[in-house]
Amino acid sequence: MSIVNVSDNSFKAEVEGEGTVLVDFWAPWCGPCKMIAPVLEELDKEIETLKIAKVNVDDNPESAARFGVMSIPTLIVFKDGQPVDKVVGFQSKEALKNVVSRHQ
Repeated sequence: MSIVNVSDNSFKAEVEGEGTVLVDFWAPWCGPCKMIAPVLEELDKEIETLKIAKVNVDDNPESAARFGVMSIPTLIVFKDGQPVDKVVGFQSKEALKNVVSRHQ
């Protein structure tokens, strides 16, 4: 799957369906967000059953507020439309794999 950019308007359609979705709440000016981007690209190639979505918090404040995102990057795992796990800050690929694997 390819990583999708999600807006406040498309969030429900893209994230709150069936399956496991890892949502990256980020902003272009955020250093750790830039560091985690290639990690997410690798995860996207390695875990075929995982959908990865990116939400720019500057452009989409409603989604960030709805899920209590106070720091970025915040990554939330959704399972069948419900948030089931959350990690804040830069994470290694192995750490993210462990978080995601608990919900697949």
